Amino acid sequence: MKLAIPKERRPHEKRVAASPDTVKKFKQLGLDVVVETGAGMAARIPDAAFAEAGATIAPNEKDALAGADIVLKVQRPTAEEIPLIKKGAMLVAILAPYADKEGIAALATAGIDSYAMEFMPRITRAQSMDVLSSQANLSGYKAVIDAAAQYARAMPMMMTAAGTVAPARVMVFGAGVAGLQAIATARRLGAIVSATDVRPAAKEQVESLGGTFVAVIDDEFKQAETAAGYAKPMSEAYQQKQAALIAETIKKQDIAICTALIPGRKAPVLISEEMVKTMKPGSIIVDLAVEQGGNCPLSKPGEIVEVNGVTLMGHLNVPSRIATDATALYAKNLLNFLTPLVEKGGQALKIDAEDEIIKGTCLTRGGNVVHPSVK
Repeated sequence: MKLAIPKERRPHEKRVAASPDTVKKFKQLGLDVVVETGAGMAARIPDAAFAEAGATIAPNEKDALAGADIVLKVQRPTAEEIPLIKKGAMLVAILAPYADKEGIAALATAGIDSYAMEFMPRITRAQSMDVLSSQANLSGYKAVIDAAAQYARAMPMMMTAAGTVAPARVMVFGAGVAGLQAIATARRLGAIVSATDVRPAAKEQVESLGGTFVAVIDDEFKQAETAAGYAKPMSEAYQQKQAALIAETIKKQDIAICTALIPGRKAPVLISEEMVKTMKPGSIIVDLAVEQGGNCPLSKPGEIVEVNGVTLMGHLNVPSRIATDATALYAKNLLNFLTPLVEKGGQALKIDAEDEIIKGTCLTRGGNVVHPSVK
C-alpha cells in the first residue's frame, strides 16, 4: 500500500505529518512511503532526511497523492486537494469538522474514509495517539516563553547589590494539558503562579506543580466535568461569582495565560474588557483560545495589540511556532494510531468499525458522514 505525506498548504502551518523516524517505522510495516518535496522544510526536515529514512520524494502534491491508499496530513485538505485523493483512501488528520462542515461533506462525497485525530477518545489505550495533548503541551510551553520575551521585566526574583527584583506573577486560565505545562514552565522560570479551572480535578493538579488554585468551590463546581474529562458549560450564576473572584485576583498579576476551550463551542470569556482595565501597565495576556473567539474579547487573531498599557498576544497555530518538536510528537501520534491497523506485510488495512478508537475518530466512511457529533 502507498502512504502519502503531502506538504501542508493552510496558512500558518509549518508542521508535517511524518518524521524520518516514523517513515522508517512505516517502511518496516511494509508500506510504500511517498513524501512531497519540501513537505518538511518549515519544520527543519529536509527531503534528504526523508529519503535516507526510505521515503520516495515526489516532485509535487499530485504525484505524491496519486493512487495513495493512506494520506497523512496535519490539517484538513483544501478544496483543491480533495480531488487529488483517490476514492476509498484513508485520510488521517486534524480535520476541524465544526469549523468546516462543507469540507467534511466534500470528503464524504469524494468517497474518502477520514479520521479526525482530535476526536481521539480519552482512554488509556489511546493516550499515545492523543494529538490534542501532544500539541497542547507544546502550546502551553510556548505561551509562557512568548510572554517572557514580551515582558519588560525579569521573571524570577533577583537579589543584587543594586536592589531586589520581584518575581513575576503569572495566572493561568484553564488547567488542561496546555495550562499545566504553562504552570510548570512559568514555575521553572521563577514566577509566582496561580491558576483557575472549572474542573474539580484541576485543583490537585495545579497544586502539585506548585501553583495556587483560584476558583469558587461550590456544589456546581464539584459537578463541572464530563466523563471524558472536559469542562462543562457553567451556569450564569456561577460565572458571575467566578468572574468577581478573578476580577480581584487579576489586578495583582503581571502575565495571564489563557487556555480554556470547550470542544465545538466558542471559547468562554474569562478576562473581560473591564478586567483588562484594572491590570497593571506592562502586563501581558497570551490568549491561546483566540482562534475560537478568545478568552479575552480584546484579543485579535494573529496580532499583538496593546490596550490600556496591557499587551494582548493572539498568535495563530501556536504548536506550529515550535514546529520541529510539534511535528515529531504529532507524527508519532499518527504512527501509533496507524500501526495496529496495518496487516503484516503492509498489503491491506484491518479496520474494526466497532473498535472504540475507530468509532471515536471516523468522520466519513463509504460516502457518508458517520460521526454522531457532526452528522
